[in-house]
This record gives sequence, structure tokens and C-alpha cells, in this order.
Amino acid sequence: MQINGREISSKLPPYIIAEISGNHGGSLDRAMALIHAAKEAGADAVKLQCFEAGRITLNCDKPEFILREGPWAGRKLYDLYKATETPRAWFPELFLHARKREITIFSSVFSPEDVDFLQTLDCPAYKIASFEANDTPLIAYAAKTGKPLIISTGMATYGEVDKAADIVVAAQNIEPLFLKCISGYPTPIEEASLPKHFGRMAPGWHGLGPDGISDHTLGWEVPVATTTLGATIIEKHLKLLDGPRTEDSDFSMNELDFGSMCGRVRAIWQAMQPSEHKSEESSRQARRSLYVVEDIKAGERFTSKNIRSIRPAYGMPPKELPHVLKSYAACDLERGTALQEGHLMPF
Repeated sequence: MQINGREISSKLPPYIIAEISGNHGGSLDRAMALIHAAKEAGADAVKLQCFEAGRITLNCDKPEFILREGPWAGRKLYDLYKATETPRAWFPELFLHARKREITIFSSVFSPEDVDFLQTLDCPAYKIASFEANDTPLIAYAAKTGKPLIISTGMATYGEVDKAADIVVAAQNIEPLFLKCISGYPTPIEEASLPKHFGRMAPGWHGLGPDGISDHTLGWEVPVATTTLGATIIEKHLKLLDGPRTEDSDFSMNELDFGSMCGRVRAIWQAMQPSEHKSEESSRQARRSLYVVEDIKAGERFTSKNIRSIRPAYGMPPKELPHVLKSYAACDLERGTALQEGHLMPF
């Protein structure tokens, strides 16, 4: 799959997405600064969340609309989402700013209206959040755009993941990208539940394993670990070091730590690639080979006392020692001579 011309595959380092979420704290200037920070930190893309509180939930005081647990316990769903909205009026300016900064920008969608709006901005991809992974009509609507889809699995069942894949394949003839996600804010690292591998091989996932991770742990360890396990896409929340505390800041990474994470992920990916090991060339001299360690006269038998396997590597390979010990010297040999086949005279 490609997003905005950038291939997402094991042939390239993991595609790193900086999720802005509500960390702009209601400030357009801060949202712009977050895009700049994402670019400077080394993210491949920056992601917004396109929703309106009144479409994602109801402004309702019934108990089921009040969060009972977690970091936002006691708050009304509507109030939480209203506080974290990114105003639609900002989107054209944010998209333009990102394109000027030469960083891909796209968005999560939560309703068909969000998709329609983002289509007017030529949004290059769409994200389905983990809580919407079971919203098959929304997935179908986004898939019909033909744009790449990324779906966080969160608490979705295997059946729901299979269904989402079926819908996208039917519309686009290509699978979406699935992100392993633990919907805990933040996620304790002991609950990360990383699979043994990432990629298209895990049973029960429509023939698909998770392609990457939407990570809510607090450090760089999980993104680096997923890289070693084959992840091709990593999403992490970004905040500004000097930014205000927001609803999302407690599980977000500041731009300095985000940059460090990007560097670690790409270094680990590079370390996993095949290499010609050019740095070894200067060390090849130090390999073992067979050398004359005592002066030997012509016709004298080779023994373990006058021939040894030592460094450097200009003599016969050590595996030839049994053959050498069955031979005589064909000429006088001085101590420190690299033993060659021509020095041997059979019994």
C-alpha cells in the first residue's frame, strides 16, 4: 500500500504517524506548531481527528453517557469530545501548512459527513479509530472513496476485523492496514500484548496479521520492539514540550522524545537489513590460518609443534591441519611463514 506516494512495506523503515488528537488545546497556532514539530521529529505523517461532538455522541445526561472509569471518569462523553474537537474551519489551513512543510497529513473519520468534508481537501488516506472498528457502514463509506484505510483494532473481535477486511477488499480490491491497539489511556507496558510477529500471516485475521501498532504506552520501547517483530507502521500521540495539559497529553510523547523514538526505530530497522559488512574488511586479516612457528628444514615432518593455527589469515585454512600433519616440508621454511600448499610434500 502507498500513502501519498510513500510505500508502506517491509522494504522501508516503519511508517511513523504523529497523532495530534486534542493536544492543540483549542489553539490553531499550537496545531500548526504540532505539525512543524512532527516534521522536525522525523514523522512520515501527521494525523488529525475529524469529528463533531454532536455526531460522535449525544449531549445527554443519562448514566450511560457518563464515563465511569479511566482518565476521564465522571465526564460526559459529549463534554469530552467537545473539548478535544479540531474545528473544521482549521482543516484547510492545517492541510496547506502540512503540505508546505512537506509532511503527509490525513485524518481519522467518525461519520460519513467527516469523509465527505475531507474529500474536498483531497485527504490522501483515512483512519478508522479502534472504537469505530465495528462500525461497518462507516468503514464501507470510507472505503468507497478508494483512499487507503488504516484501522485500529482496539477491542475488536477477530470476526469484526475479518468483516472490516471483507468490506474494504470488496470496495478497493486491497486490504486495509490494521494496527494492533490497546485502548487504554495510557497503556501499561505490561498490557501491550505484542504479537509474536507483525505482517500478513496471523490466523483468524482474514489471513492478515496486524501491520503495525497504535501505541498508547509512555515510552519508545514498544515501537522499537514492534519494529524488530516486523511492524511496517507505527502511530504515536504527539504533544509539545511546552504545551498545556490536555485530555490527551498524559499518554502523548513530546517532540524531543518523539524524535528520539523515530531515530531508534529507523536505526533498529536498518540494523535488521542484509549488509555486505564492509566494516569487516579491515578485520579479515585477523582471521586464523596455518603458520610455521619454528624453523623447518626441507624434508622435515610437520608437527603440532612447528605448525599452528594463529592470526593473521594469509596461510592455509585451519581445517587443513590434519592434512598438513601427514606431510613433509618441500623446502626450508622460516618461522613466521604463512603455510601454503606448495610447501607440502606428501609422505
